[in-house]
Amino acid sequence: MWSTLALLTKLSGPVPPFQLTAMAFTIAFGIGVVAWGRAGGNPLHQLKLPWAVWGLGVAGLFGYHLFYFMALSRAPAVEASLVAYLWPLLIVCFSALLPGERLRWFHSLGAILGFAGAGLLITRGEGFSFEAQYTSGYLAALVCALTWSSYSLLSRRFGAIPTSAVGGFCGVTALLAWVCHLSFESTVMPQGQAWWAILGLGLGPVGLAFFTWDYGVKHGNIKVLGAISYLAPLVSTLLLIACGLAKASWTVGVACLLIVGGALLASLDFFQPHR
Repeated sequence: MWSTLALLTKLSGPVPPFQLTAMAFTIAFGIGVVAWGRAGGNPLHQLKLPWAVWGLGVAGLFGYHLFYFMALSRAPAVEASLVAYLWPLLIVCFSALLPGERLRWFHSLGAILGFAGAGLLITRGEGFSFEAQYTSGYLAALVCALTWSSYSLLSRRFGAIPTSAVGGFCGVTALLAWVCHLSFESTVMPQGQAWWAILGLGLGPVGLAFFTWDYGVKHGNIKVLGAISYLAPLVSTLLLIACGLAKASWTVGVACLLIVGGALLASLDFFQPHR
């Protein structure tokens, strides 16, 4: 689902970033409301969560997007995106701090290969340079990466909190995004297919993806999840190529080998017999 983010964002037209975030998360909140209704009982009971959980959820979802937009506005998109995409690597590295987790060499190497492949996709093999004048943007991108990796890892510590709670986080994130939009942007009404693209964003990469990610980090192998997250930019690029919005190149082929190879390497313990 996350791999469709770039394609659907392009199809959404010139809608400002905070407005687009607000609209998509409003739809995502609707998913949460439907889930609460299917669970039965008073939906308001779903909002009775510890303050620490609320703080983590809202900081993760809204904080990530806030710092990402800050990074893109204060630094070149290539460098900012590359720094922001450190989060899967950070998840793999910091997972060793979780109870019962053990970091092996192939987890780290697999994540590094994935990051190299993502970097190749983002830079298109043309290289990049970090310039001092964009330091604030680079720092915002780093905070962005730290925010999402921390949210993902700490969510595992709250494994008893049901995944349906993500609906509440989406609702607060939508509210904060609307406030930012009305404070800093001019409203642009979507036209034609843009409405379908925004609906797709809210249902997929900015909706159900967060619910499935929450379940994954709470119940799955977090090191493998971090490593295979680098498949998102790869599949995203392939989708753009298939839709005629990007061109195939040698960098895509090499990145494919690096990312898929890294994901398989990080999953090596899945293929070993358990005793």
